[in-house]
Amino acid sequence: MEEEGPKFIFITGGVVSSLGKGITAASLGATLKSRGLRVSMQKLDPYINVDPGTMSPYQHGEVFVLDDGSETDLDLGHYERFVDVNLTGASNITTGMIYADVIARERKGDYLGATVQVIPHITNAIKDSIKHAAKASNADVVIVEVGGTVGDIESLPFLEAIRQLKTDVGKRNVFYVHVTLVPIIRGTEFKTKPTQHSVKELRSIGIQPDAIVCRCERPVGNDLKDKIALLCDVERDLIVSIHDVESIYEVPLMIEESGLPEAICRQLGLDGRTPDLSGWKQLVARIKAPRANVWVAIVGKYVALPDAYLSVVEAINHAGFQQQVKVDIKWVLSDNLSGDLSRELGDVDGIVVPGGFGYRGIEGKIAASRYARKNGVPYLGLCLGMQCSVIDVAREALGTDDVNSTEFDAFTRHPVIDLMEEQKGLTAYGGTMRLGIYPCKLKPGTKAWQVYGQDIVYERHRHRFEVNNEYRQVLEDFGLIASGVSPDDRLVEIMELKDHPWFVGCQFHPEFKSRPTRPHPLFRGFMEAVVKYSGIDQISLGLDERYQMQAEAQG
Repeated sequence: MEEEGPKFIFITGGVVSSLGKGITAASLGATLKSRGLRVSMQKLDPYINVDPGTMSPYQHGEVFVLDDGSETDLDLGHYERFVDVNLTGASNITTGMIYADVIARERKGDYLGATVQVIPHITNAIKDSIKHAAKASNADVVIVEVGGTVGDIESLPFLEAIRQLKTDVGKRNVFYVHVTLVPIIRGTEFKTKPTQHSVKELRSIGIQPDAIVCRCERPVGNDLKDKIALLCDVERDLIVSIHDVESIYEVPLMIEESGLPEAICRQLGLDGRTPDLSGWKQLVARIKAPRANVWVAIVGKYVALPDAYLSVVEAINHAGFQQQVKVDIKWVLSDNLSGDLSRELGDVDGIVVPGGFGYRGIEGKIAASRYARKNGVPYLGLCLGMQCSVIDVAREALGTDDVNSTEFDAFTRHPVIDLMEEQKGLTAYGGTMRLGIYPCKLKPGTKAWQVYGQDIVYERHRHRFEVNNEYRQVLEDFGLIASGVSPDDRLVEIMELKDHPWFVGCQFHPEFKSRPTRPHPLFRGFMEAVVKYSGIDQISLGLDERYQMQAEAQG
């Protein structure tokens, strides 16, 4: 007997990792939401870490923080940006979480002396987590992405769990989408054998995909689709070609054009309205018709792996879309920045210094702040980037280089960045971290207040150290004012420099709340300053002639 409740779409991947399962899942979510359906998303990660919070950015890319303070996989950023939802910690489940829960329950005697095994105990815990997230979201459809690739030993419990779930909730409530690689050999010949083997591996564990998404450099033709359909026992109309495109924001339109969302709604009995993707069409038209290019430097310590700053790059792009400019990113390693920075930063129109932890590269970030401040270059400091700008200004205001954060120099004479007093006795990292959403009160008349257009805002944090209030007056006397503070005025949230085109730092991570059609106010203000600094004529936010032509061409 089939259960009443939400429908489930499971996204699996084969052949190789980094195929774009996350973008596929997020894009599918966007198309279903355009039908008026309530959509929620979930990621199942096979690594044994409980969460990515303690993992190196070089290992895992950025840590995406949610409103509730959960530290999650970067794919949740794609989910929130594409589907425009605010997810919770229940949307990211790891092997570490599952095993920690099962072992804790075993220690309490919850299993009544039974031998605890992968089947049924681990798989039941996975299924319970999926069902719990679905119930909490009150969604019509829950899209669940399984991390890793079919054949990985780490992914097997998750794949077994989603196989069982079809029996638990009924086949009319489950749809399996398999994302696989169709490589091109010698630049001309498409190969379907990797897809065949991947599907064979999936079927060997009891999952027959309902649809196959073929990731490829160029569109897969009908002959190849016929071949894949025949050999993989999937309907011809459910073989979907997703080829490389200029912007990831084109993918929802490709998914919709393929007919996959309509087929899913039909098979799952989802009663949605006629899809409205006009917003996506306008966005893509705007992306394809930039008025000009601008250059923005990201000065960081993890620039060898751009995914470490994925949300920062996307938030910059969102603001660029609105200004109808194409933003080229110049990656600048902060480790060796010193002296005259004109060679590294003299050719950019704006500078962003993102967050991070640890001493390495800090002096370079401080030098980047000084360069932007002295040369009138638009500057946006995010979390640690704000702290570096505070150190920079304080060194000049106090006339000494013995100014620092106690994170980097425990014995500095002037700890302008420090732990709060109540934090200093704590030893566990979690006890001293400010994670998740906190309120920020804006000072009227400041740049921050102008771009937000409201008095109180709520932003996501991930940091340990704060601006030392003992130095606030010194900083303000020098022109660096606290334009955003906590409602009780104890914590500095935003600082900005008077008499500068745009020199703003924030203690939180605004990049986590930016959307492609609704850029975050701080990034929007920054990009407006970048466009002005670049010498480009001020761009109207309305549709220009080329944008109109692109929009009409897209229907």
